[in-house]
Amino acid sequence: MSRTLILGAVPRISEMTMTPLRQRMIDAMVLRGFAARTQETYLTAVGQLARHHHRSPELLSDEQIQGYLLHLLQERHRSRSTVNITACAMRFLVCDVLGQAERRPQIPLGHQPQRLPEVLSRAELAALLGAPMSMKARTFLMTAYASGLRLSELCSLRGCDIDSAPDRMCIRVVQGKGGQDRYSLLDAGLLAQLRLYWRTCRSHADGAGWLFPARANPSRHLDSASGQRYYYVARDAAGITKLGGIHTLRHCFATHLLEAGVDLHSISKLLGHAQLSTTSRYLRMARPGHSAGDSALALLSQLPKPPQLSPPPPPPPPPSAPARH
Repeated sequence: MSRTLILGAVPRISEMTMTPLRQRMIDAMVLRGFAARTQETYLTAVGQLARHHHRSPELLSDEQIQGYLLHLLQERHRSRSTVNITACAMRFLVCDVLGQAERRPQIPLGHQPQRLPEVLSRAELAALLGAPMSMKARTFLMTAYASGLRLSELCSLRGCDIDSAPDRMCIRVVQGKGGQDRYSLLDAGLLAQLRLYWRTCRSHADGAGWLFPARANPSRHLDSASGQRYYYVARDAAGITKLGGIHTLRHCFATHLLEAGVDLHSISKLLGHAQLSTTSRYLRMARPGHSAGDSALALLSQLPKPPQLSPPPPPPPPPSAPARH
């Protein structure tokens, strides 16, 4: 058996040199229904640990695993969540693949500090969505805020996922996080923007085509890095200094719905959370007292209008020619 599981960070499972141990780990993850991204993350984490110790992961002792976790924390200054992902990957390999469940307590998961993300005000959101950008980028960001979808779910939308029937008005999320389908909101303001975008940028596409195709290859959907870049460019153009990426718009979606009086259970379903406790943190982020009345679900209509630039003054009249005598 090869003494190395993975020799570096590899983007796709299909591109990795296959070893019996790696194949066993992949098979175990497939049987348990792990998402492809989770499989790649676990394999990469285990591979980096194997490379650090220059030996196969099945030969590593508990002390060596713990030492690598300390190395990530103290020397490479990785976040607690990143270190916990490595610990989870090794727990899975050791306990579920190698069948050594008695070693689970020796691969610890650290307590992760609970920090609340920053939420944009409605004025900041209006400035962000009104910043100079392409119609595709503006529509992408408006959809992110008004529907609360995750970045990967936004990128994977197709035209047929927009259900604009008057008695439906929803966006279908196909195989979101955890392999779950669900529906989210489609308000009239977002629908108008989506129709304008489709007529302008996607007029020759059919309903099964990607809503936001990749620029270089329209047969593929927009990649997450491009979607994230849309947000950063608009944020900087709007002069917003708050930290965070495009996931901030998902936090704004949940927080503003809660402030408008929507119940926590409904918000949890819209977000696709498996546990209501995950959604409950927005209770600490919401500002009490705000009410949107009957338009609580129409988030875009509640944003203030961005200031209109006054037209430049007319040029002064040309000087009159001197009179001839």
